[in-house]
Amino acid sequence: MWLILAFMSAALLGCYDSFKKQALKSNAVIPVLFLNTLFSSLIFLPCIVLSGTSDVLDGTIFQTASGGWQMHKYIVLKSVIVLSSWILGYFAMKHLPLTIVGPINATRPVMVLVGALLVFGERLNLWQWIGVMLAVASFLMLSRSGKKEGIDFKHDHWIYMVVGSAALGAVSGLYDKYLMAPTESGGVGLDRMMVQSWYNIYQCLMMGAMLCLLWWPKHKDTTPFHWSWSIVGVSIFLSAADFMYFYSLSLPDAMISIVSMVRRGSVVVSFMFGAMFFHEKNLRAKVADLALVLLGMVCLYIGSH
Repeated sequence: MWLILAFMSAALLGCYDSFKKQALKSNAVIPVLFLNTLFSSLIFLPCIVLSGTSDVLDGTIFQTASGGWQMHKYIVLKSVIVLSSWILGYFAMKHLPLTIVGPINATRPVMVLVGALLVFGERLNLWQWIGVMLAVASFLMLSRSGKKEGIDFKHDHWIYMVVGSAALGAVSGLYDKYLMAPTESGGVGLDRMMVQSWYNIYQCLMMGAMLCLLWWPKHKDTTPFHWSWSIVGVSIFLSAADFMYFYSLSLPDAMISIVSMVRRGSVVVSFMFGAMFFHEKNLRAKVADLALVLLGMVCLYIGSH
């Protein structure tokens, strides 16, 4: 069941990336991101209110637990990590082709493994090493594809941003499993709905402060903001994708390494959107890059078993 939910989350995540690309087209990043967090908060706010004031949601998958600062401090940290990843990712998404951003984001499972290797001293098996090498090779090939579009991976700060976003996303994935793992297993044991509902609200408050302090005073001198209904689509698809993701992680025997790899399959959906709707260039070379990324994910999957 948790694996099926992970695949559903991947499909929704691909739609989320595609709507995000459309929402950011010639648009100011900070107000778009603020509205995304606002709409996501509004989606889950009824769950918080109804769970705290009535028994309507008792026993359902939408029931949201309550807790004090001892629990919420972990969610605030989650919000900071995710929002930092999103800020970098949104700016990169605005200025880079979707068919380049997607494959780079798909290397997050490799970053998780490399982080475990460097920080925790874990050892990778042969299949995992093959997966890492394929991901590195795909990144090098992607840099060659990017040069044909005037993107220099060594000196393009948008590339650094999307890599930083992917790295923070990998950190967030590991932290999610820690938050929802039972206390007897060394985790915090937080309710999944509590995490998803409140981290959106905390992000909205943070983005509201950034909007007022950083963007609004200079908004006349920067890229103007214009309304797009795709902004609503971003929030809907993201909320649905994260709901499936958190639900998957909350189930017994769910493996964060596998869930993370499956979620990166969203690159297939976003790649198709980039090709069909955004008419991006140099697709033949990028298909080869994408194939290497997916092959690397298969090797990681085999190695994880």
